[in-house]
Amino acid sequence: MAKLAPRDLAQVLSRLPAQNFTADVLVGFETSDDAGVFRLDDQTALVQTVDFFTPIADDPEIYGRIAAVNSMNDIYAMGGTPISALSIVCYPQKGNWDILGAIMLGGQQALNEENVAVLGGHSVDDQEIKFGYAVTGIIEPDKIVKNSGAKVGDVLVLTKPIGTGVISTGIKFGKASESAKNAAMKTMTTSAREASKVMQITGANGCTDITGFGLLGHSYELAKASKVTLKIKASEIPLLPDVLELIEQRMITRGDKNNRDYVGDTIKISSHIGKEMQSALFDPQTAGGLLISLEAEKAEDFVMKVEGAKIVGEVESFRNFLIEVE
Repeated sequence: MAKLAPRDLAQVLSRLPAQNFTADVLVGFETSDDAGVFRLDDQTALVQTVDFFTPIADDPEIYGRIAAVNSMNDIYAMGGTPISALSIVCYPQKGNWDILGAIMLGGQQALNEENVAVLGGHSVDDQEIKFGYAVTGIIEPDKIVKNSGAKVGDVLVLTKPIGTGVISTGIKFGKASESAKNAAMKTMTTSAREASKVMQITGANGCTDITGFGLLGHSYELAKASKVTLKIKASEIPLLPDVLELIEQRMITRGDKNNRDYVGDTIKISSHIGKEMQSALFDPQTAGGLLISLEAEKAEDFVMKVEGAKIVGEVESFRNFLIEVE
């Protein structure tokens, strides 16, 4: 996935000057939300995001589809509706053009299935393949779901199992089983559209999608922005097949260490939680699920309507740590 270490990136962003020339930036990069939001008028705002990464699947068409789903999910996490996309292509000049065509076909099909139009894009000659999209969506300004909205008394709902980073590493080294591989491909090609629709109807206070910073990295951002403590129940976290076994075989990514460094000493993990499970919680995800903070009675309704969704924790008043894992 080749993401920059989140702690290093945060230090760079913190030194950038404030953008005070317009009041129409409703969500910028300051709170590490999943997408930016810019108000056009009182009824409409643009939701914008960009994401691209190295191949995550052997099948080029599946790789393109995952890249599209991963990008669209940032829009859905904000409660928005994606409408258009621009492709980002890094590909070797002397590469196989049929493979690139399959990658772009998979991505376009995934976008078109959700009524998102590909308007164009940009390409560069690069020996390492990278692919993704800049996606634009729309939203009503008063219906934005931010990662700063979690409230004390809320419960946390996760819509997908975790472990795609571990399984992708296992695939690379020939260690992943077919069941693990198939489960990972299924979750990474499953859009957050339906979960987002239910979230908007049910009503949510805060949301983030779980991607490169792992479950705990993105939980950290949610807790920090909302000024609360998240209590996460490790036993309730859904895992993809064979994840703990693959971690035992050291099938972990560089993101494991980077994400631990990112949350630093803002997290408390109970001593009974094994090191394999801890690695799973820090595992970087691709096209991961939504982590939603909503009122308890609404959460029960949500999990009944969204397949695979589980209640995994609760929101409490801030104490000594942003996250407590028990």
